[in-house]
Amino acid sequence: MSQTQFKNVDPPFWVAWHQALAAIRVRFLRQALTSLGIALGIAFFASIQVLREAGPGDDPQGRVRLQWLVATSLVMCLVGVTNSMLMSVTERYREIGTIKCLGASDGFIVKVFFLEALLLGLVGSLSGSALGAGLMNLVQRFVGEPVAIHSLLRIIGVGTGIGLGLTVLAAIAPAYQAARMPAAAALRVEV
Repeated sequence: MSQTQFKNVDPPFWVAWHQALAAIRVRFLRQALTSLGIALGIAFFASIQVLREAGPGDDPQGRVRLQWLVATSLVMCLVGVTNSMLMSVTERYREIGTIKCLGASDGFIVKVFFLEALLLGLVGSLSGSALGAGLMNLVQRFVGEPVAIHSLLRIIGVGTGIGLGLTVLAAIAPAYQAARMPAAAALRVEV
């Protein structure tokens, strides 16, 4: 038998999809808290964008402070998602080792973790941007002039895109760590 007969073959995409959903289902509370962290960071971003859209502020220093607060909240979002994904990798050492022993490639492992992060990011950033933009527009309706619907939709789209980008960025290191893990070593680990 030649060495080329034992190469790794990726399972179909739907297998990666179902594994990502199963990982979220098993660790639902932590994944829900991670999505909530994303939602809060993106809600803050969206609410500041609605305020900016509602009217020009007279205080340029106040705008700079708000931009720094938004940047800080988004960085904290990034750190929270990275931490959650690293914990997920650590808890799943044996699962990763088993999947690799069954023939899955490193690319399949990366795909599972990216799908998991994308699902968390989509739920968190879409709900957060809709919540932040909607609540701030409601406040603007009582205080002054509400923001037009097309501007709100644009803010929700930008917030969702930023949230998805942050979750993909946060998933790079954990997915890479999971993929480069030797299968035999992963099976020996006691977590």
